[in-house]
Amino acid sequence: MEALREASRSFSFALHLFDTRQPLIPYFETAFARWAASGIGPARTSARLLGVEPLGNLYSIALDPAPSPVDAVTLRFVTPTELKAAGGLAASPEFGILFARLRDRIATLRALYGAGPLELNFRGMGERAAAIRLVRSDLRWEKAARTSSRTGQTHPLGGFTGEADYCGDLREFMPWLRAARWVGVGRQTVWGKGEIHVVEQAGGSNPMLSSDFKP
Repeated sequence: MEALREASRSFSFALHLFDTRQPLIPYFETAFARWAASGIGPARTSARLLGVEPLGNLYSIALDPAPSPVDAVTLRFVTPTELKAAGGLAASPEFGILFARLRDRIATLRALYGAGPLELNFRGMGERAAAIRLVRSDLRWEKAARTSSRTGQTHPLGGFTGEADYCGDLREFMPWLRAARWVGVGRQTVWGKGEIHVVEQAGGSNPMLSSDFKP
């Protein structure tokens, strides 16, 4: 949904709602309407809600493998992304790590708001994902942070953005990668991080062989 304001002093934003079992939009309308009195941001600037517009109908994302072979894909990391790996943060988005975090994210959403846990061979998919190669990356590290006006705490919101190319047998992973546009992947997805778009996919051989990622 989108909050719309006066053209000269306006902003809008989108929310992805995963719980379809009860009507939630009225609660968001009530909360955002309170900004007129409570204000928003460090200066507590008054903001008046002008309207809420649904941007789409209920989406159901099938996780069945792509109908034809896919052996190369380009992903765009639209918003800052951080991936946990081995007790820390991954220096680059190796596919095995990326898929593991995306699988966990979707499985959790399904368990909490959908029809229950996914029946998957997590280990087998993880092993196949680890065989996919990161062959080129053009990524940059974005630095950002937010400070809570209520607690005074500052939370880092940085991560990498840009594009990365992968090669291998990607057929079974394509639906998951497309879902990342809506569910996000990695740390702090509730703050808009980890949005990924599938830019290009190919069914033939791909000569991409270099990587220049530097966080």
